[in-house]
Amino acid sequence: MNIGCELVPVQHDSMRGRIPIAHMRHVYRLDEVEKRLGKLPPREHESLRATYERMLELGPDRFQVKPSGLPAMEYLYDELPNFHAVLDDLKRQLALCADSRDALEITPMLLLGPPGVGKTHFAREVSQLLGTGMGFISMSSMTAGWVLSGASSQWKGARPGKVFETLVDGQYANPVMVVDEIDKSGGEHAYDPLGSLYSLLEHDTAGNFTDEFAEVSIDASQVIWVATANEARGIPDPILNRMNVFEIEMPDEAAARKIASKLYHSIRADHDWGQRFDPDLSDAVLSGLSDLAPRDMRRALMTAFGNAKLDGRHAIEPRDLPDAQSKRTSMGFVQ
Repeated sequence: MNIGCELVPVQHDSMRGRIPIAHMRHVYRLDEVEKRLGKLPPREHESLRATYERMLELGPDRFQVKPSGLPAMEYLYDELPNFHAVLDDLKRQLALCADSRDALEITPMLLLGPPGVGKTHFAREVSQLLGTGMGFISMSSMTAGWVLSGASSQWKGARPGKVFETLVDGQYANPVMVVDEIDKSGGEHAYDPLGSLYSLLEHDTAGNFTDEFAEVSIDASQVIWVATANEARGIPDPILNRMNVFEIEMPDEAAARKIASKLYHSIRADHDWGQRFDPDLSDAVLSGLSDLAPRDMRRALMTAFGNAKLDGRHAIEPRDLPDAQSKRTSMGFVQ
């Protein structure tokens, strides 16, 4: 796979003042696609034919994006107080390529922590920080073992895998690929759903990854992998050995109050009616919200806004909050 020499500015609002730059990178070879298309029997394999035609129409070039310098990350440290170790590691890797012509290279990461601790939310924030787009694979809701690598076109209802689709249909050669709840893949499928990760997580072998549906080699070597799990048990050692593993703790009470405050400001700013409410929450309301899991905080705040409005007030009071059904003893930052 070849990388073009021209640097292309890529506008992205999330870069916090930094304009990303990108090489154009070929993620597959047109001649290989044309050869495969030419071998298809007439009036057969229509889904595969449509895939090849789409690849030819879209072309093989994708943006290989990286920040033009070390991006501002202070807001992430503030918004994700329980992810400082992960952010430190990410910052180190970004610094290495920030002032060079080297491509962005991020070691695959595995985030371990209880449900709701913020793992998936963190992955989305990384995607927005880097400006590379994102693919999302939920292993807990998989209905087939070939969701990553595709299924042979000989099977009825077969289709390409998520890696192939993200690279072919997306704009980027180095998207953030989130494998959510990787520990939920289990052994229920005759085909190992994690089998393709053994090669995808290795830079050298990922450069010639073949989706089993399209049977065309694609360059997945630049994909940025973020996997999430509640626990490492059940994840094969070869997968763990290919990733930087981080244990994510639940935020403490001070961090929970900060999260609640940010959610209030976000909801208030996103709605015209929000401007009629006080700019900040009282300490008493923040204390009440800090007992909730942050995924419940948003619902509680929306209920409180409505209760205060019905009562003719522009300030939320503790009595406006619904009774908590999920305490922070079992939940953390929103996932």
